[in-house]
Amino acid sequence: MTKIANILTATALSAVMATAAHAEKWDMPMAYAASNFHSEMGVVFADKVRDYTAGAIDITVHPGGSLFKGGEIKRAIQTGQAPIGERFMSAHANEAPLLGWDNVPFIATSYETNEKLWQAAKDKVNAQLADQNLVTLYTCAWPGQGFYFNKAVASSKDTQGVKFRSYNTATATFAEELGMIPVQVEAAELSQALATGVAEAFISSGSTGYDRKVWEHLSHYYKVNAWHPRNYVMVNKGIWEGLSDDTRAAIQKAADETGAACAQKSADLADWYFEQLSANGMQVEDASPEFLAELERIGAKMKDDWIAAAGDDAKAILDAYAAAK
Repeated sequence: MTKIANILTATALSAVMATAAHAEKWDMPMAYAASNFHSEMGVVFADKVRDYTAGAIDITVHPGGSLFKGGEIKRAIQTGQAPIGERFMSAHANEAPLLGWDNVPFIATSYETNEKLWQAAKDKVNAQLADQNLVTLYTCAWPGQGFYFNKAVASSKDTQGVKFRSYNTATATFAEELGMIPVQVEAAELSQALATGVAEAFISSGSTGYDRKVWEHLSHYYKVNAWHPRNYVMVNKGIWEGLSDDTRAAIQKAADETGAACAQKSADLADWYFEQLSANGMQVEDASPEFLAELERIGAKMKDDWIAAAGDDAKAILDAYAAAK
């Protein structure tokens, strides 16, 4: 019996070693700091994939733009330079307007309505990404977007000439409509941009402000909840289709669980971020009625512009969303 047990143990060990030897090593570039909840969830996802595939897929997360800068990540995945990565969808709206679905201002201003908008959009969005050699594994919304300034702002009279960090076409449009000067700056470079005066204001969630300690440079945050942008974890379509059915199912299980956990984490942290900004000396308050009215007028124009750019698919998404509300 001892001999048999030894043989079984040796066989099992050999199987484990064989799996480890044939494990696929995947690098996963992410744009945000290691302490950001999206990056933390990327690590959770990687751990789950390693577990559910019994080590067949071994993912190493590279946060903070350390492997590829934010603007390079999508291209890196498309071309197979990395098999998997994360980016926010609307960063690609300049090349595919439909991908700006989550940055149409004041359409979906809560987590609940944002999820309904995603359900209305995801089939068309995923088809668009598939045409670009990408498969979406999971998505996760940021907290609502508001404005950071280094002074009190009551209306567009106070924003003229301000250098405004933009991260996509929607934020650049907001800047221009408010008389500001848009400057393209990645999240990993935001602190330096603020410190050197390259940027003086931006729109984002409380998360970005907290991660980048923007209270060292800015003084005011205005709650607007203009939209809840979504990050998505994408995988190269060719690599994905080359996996076995069992491996794909295991990775998708990890993705589904991580996406749900990330959504809950985002909602749990939303008010906490505001508390941290206040605790570090920032004025955190609702936008003035005058400023909010101006933003809503700009938002209505941006909605029309998005429908014109994205065409029938955009209209179909908004119609499906309206029916689901």
